[in-house]
Amino acid sequence: MTVFQAAVVQMRSGVDPARNAEALERLVGEAVAKGAQYVQTPEMTGMLCRDRAVLQAALRSEADDPIVAAARSLARRHAITLHIGSTAIAAPDGMAANRAFLFGADGEVVETYDKIHMFDVDLDNGESWRESATYVPGTRSGLADLTIAGGPVRLGFAVCYDMRFPDLFRAQALAGAEVLTAPAAFTRQTGEAHWHVLLRARAIENNAFMIAAAQGGRHEDGRETFGHSLLVDPWGRVMAEVKGDEPGIAMARIDTDLVASTRSKIPNLKNRRPFEAPEIRERAPA
Repeated sequence: MTVFQAAVVQMRSGVDPARNAEALERLVGEAVAKGAQYVQTPEMTGMLCRDRAVLQAALRSEADDPIVAAARSLARRHAITLHIGSTAIAAPDGMAANRAFLFGADGEVVETYDKIHMFDVDLDNGESWRESATYVPGTRSGLADLTIAGGPVRLGFAVCYDMRFPDLFRAQALAGAEVLTAPAAFTRQTGEAHWHVLLRARAIENNAFMIAAAQGGRHEDGRETFGHSLLVDPWGRVMAEVKGDEPGIAMARIDTDLVASTRSKIPNLKNRRPFEAPEIRERAPA
């Protein structure tokens, strides 16, 4: 059994990484002051900017990125597990990686994860996004074994749009993940329709905790994100939420025994059975 206090940090990141780093430091400090041992920040913690040229000019390697440096220092200073939901990191050919970082209490990187699924969509009211024009998709799932509050925890990684692909989370649960994560910068339009139900569904179908820090509000680049950062238990109950889209924190107690007890009550991970893919058969003429 491992019991620890987890916090989600809701941000409204802008186009200046230095200002975003200041907001990160303040909000993480607030979470730690309230007893957080694991702290998660949203997707694109370091910079939200839809102007590709401006974003490219700000890109740095992992070794030189200011948010990575700030997070490393914060994790070490507060002796916490710090999960940067993601930040943009320079990749070859002028592209970027949408990369999550997990730092241990010593400030060292435990694991990284590059967002796999690109948000290439055309929504109502002319809202359109093409992440694949800027970001290189990741190719591997992420899983990390941690020690928090003296006990073991296995944590799975995802970022934002990944949450619409349940096979990613199922693979992590089958590999023993007790805590699933989906930090995000969900649009207001899709968030109002799907945010809560998707996160609760991923928790329920995998009998796992789901932790999802979010961006919220109207950003400097004009976009609007939904907010409502959540912590959900393996039964699908919302344990804590940052209500609305203002920056802030929410916290909940994570007890991995609840994962084991839920999986024993509804052992759907064990009850899976193989099946044949459906075939489309043409109907005979009448």
